[in-house]
Amino acid sequence: MDLPGGDSQSSVVIAGGRLYTMANTRDKGAAAVCIDLATRKVVWTGRTTGDGPANATPTVADGLVFTVARDGNVACFRADTGQPVWSKHLQKDLGGGKKPGWQFAESPLVDGDRLIVTPGGEDAALAALDKKTGNVIWKTALPADRRGKDVHAQYASPIVATAGGVRQYVTLLYGLGAVGVAAKDGKFLWNYERVNNGTANISTPVAFGDHVFCSTAYDTGAALLKLDGAGAKEVYFLPARTFQSHHGGFLRIGDHLYGGSGHNAGNPTCIELKTGKVLWQEKQIGEGSGSVTAADGRLYFLWDNGTVGLVEARPDGYKLAGQFKVPKQGGPAWAHPVVAGGKLYVRWAGKLFCYDVKAP
Repeated sequence: MDLPGGDSQSSVVIAGGRLYTMANTRDKGAAAVCIDLATRKVVWTGRTTGDGPANATPTVADGLVFTVARDGNVACFRADTGQPVWSKHLQKDLGGGKKPGWQFAESPLVDGDRLIVTPGGEDAALAALDKKTGNVIWKTALPADRRGKDVHAQYASPIVATAGGVRQYVTLLYGLGAVGVAAKDGKFLWNYERVNNGTANISTPVAFGDHVFCSTAYDTGAALLKLDGAGAKEVYFLPARTFQSHHGGFLRIGDHLYGGSGHNAGNPTCIELKTGKVLWQEKQIGEGSGSVTAADGRLYFLWDNGTVGLVEARPDGYKLAGQFKVPKQGGPAWAHPVVAGGKLYVRWAGKLFCYDVKAP
């Protein structure tokens, strides 16, 4: 189906029989969009900013939809009606740092009554907002020895990790690499610079237990970190030739990590998380960067040219179970695929494709 406003790199969220994404308005601003899946009709659109197209995927929780626009505008809408609830700007209202090269692109994190966003400023590296009102709960101030280093927001989304009884938020920042801040009050806890590159730090880290796996491209690499509550220690580092995630992301299933490796590439890879051993890595069947999601023991890869590959999520060897191509649209297919209710959703530019992938 055609999406209102056309081009966007925003993926989709499925909740309560509805689909939520972002699109462009007629005057090239950005808008949140809600579609009824049964009728395939647009239920509502909500203007977020005058600066489009949108890069980020919305976050939906507790009857609310949260969006981050390219220019840094954070907006909250009612999920049922699209009525605006509140909005804040990462720079103007929250003290954010300079705008990233490809502008803002994170999906905000909902954690209880809070919405976690990444202004990227020295006095507001991360910020916790009351999700119902947008009021500031806390902002993370960088310590003196981390200031003056051209630190600003990047493109990863924050995640929750817990170690040593300390709940914390982890993301990537330009200049600092992976960072962790205390969920309670936003106190800066640690950073790990070895995965920082000077262009774009994109893929969202993965947390499990008291560990975090993170990776960036531009010939950087990947690392497993062990958190102790107040700090982070490197368990191992993988050079770029072994594994680097550009913007297709990676995910954990059990004791293994799966994702596409390579700069502007997505070669399917399986890594033993505890050791960093690459159990298998196969040449990609599509072109360009490859994003990945998983459902029912299988991986769904989507490459730039619209090639979709179905790969068994198993550590004992690579097995391609199927493949097809999405009808070509303009630009690369960068929006991550989504599987929900036995259906595969692929967003490419101004088109939304839905495929039945439920087993017979």
